[in-house]
Amino acid sequence: MAEQTGENKDQEKQDAREILAHALVTLRKKAGKSLSQLAEDTGYERSYLNRLENGERISKRPVMEDLDSYYGTDGLLVKLWQSARNSVIVNRFKLFIRYEEGAVIMHKFMTAIPGLLQTEDYARAILSSSPNHGGPDWLEEQVALRLSRQELLRREPPPSLRVILDEATLRRPTGDAKVWAGQLTHFLESAEQPSIVIQVLPFTAGVHDLMGGSLSLLWQADGMGVAYLEGNKSGDLVEDAAEVAQYRLSYDQLRDAALPPSASLDFIRTVMEDTAS
Repeated sequence: MAEQTGENKDQEKQDAREILAHALVTLRKKAGKSLSQLAEDTGYERSYLNRLENGERISKRPVMEDLDSYYGTDGLLVKLWQSARNSVIVNRFKLFIRYEEGAVIMHKFMTAIPGLLQTEDYARAILSSSPNHGGPDWLEEQVALRLSRQELLRREPPPSLRVILDEATLRRPTGDAKVWAGQLTHFLESAEQPSIVIQVLPFTAGVHDLMGGSLSLLWQADGMGVAYLEGNKSGDLVEDAAEVAQYRLSYDQLRDAALPPSASLDFIRTVMEDTAS
């Protein structure tokens, strides 16, 4: 299959958003509602609803769920939203996202706070630090996209998620102490879920062969495994079974060197205390 041109990719992205926007306009008009009336009925700001209908914004999933309920469209808007959301994800990341969404087991070594466990405030702080910051609408769209990935943790049954955090991730707070405290608290609360295990790899563990990047190992329901290596500005998806097995061995070594789960949570609490003092 010939590779899509940049123009075709942009068109696909635009089409998906236009379809969602058109559906929102059509449903509102069919219901005989003005934007102001819709805003009053749903509690969302008129300007926000207008941007959704113009295709200028990608909402969060709960907004589409609310509108599906309002219009009685039985999940249609959520499905269109999912297509629109997927169409704006960077193409090199897209296949990884699909594997992640279908994974039943996820093992991650992270040198940065993983998107699956970021709070909304932390995600906004990180994304707003980008030199390619595209303004308020761009920022809110990117935050919504990042948080939408966390939906998979709330499915039944949820995937089994084990995250090894490099100590460096816990030693680089945000400028806003409240945002950082909220993120650390979220780690502790997440670890209370039976399906989520968090470990910390302390500096004292020494050197290892995954330094300089993050690793995600994802297993599908049929047993297939993939690895995703991520640097600061790049990512590489590995599907070869032999290579994935090698990365699994590297991950297992880090898991053995990391603090046990209970000690890891104590470590995070200590970081919280140090930050607050």
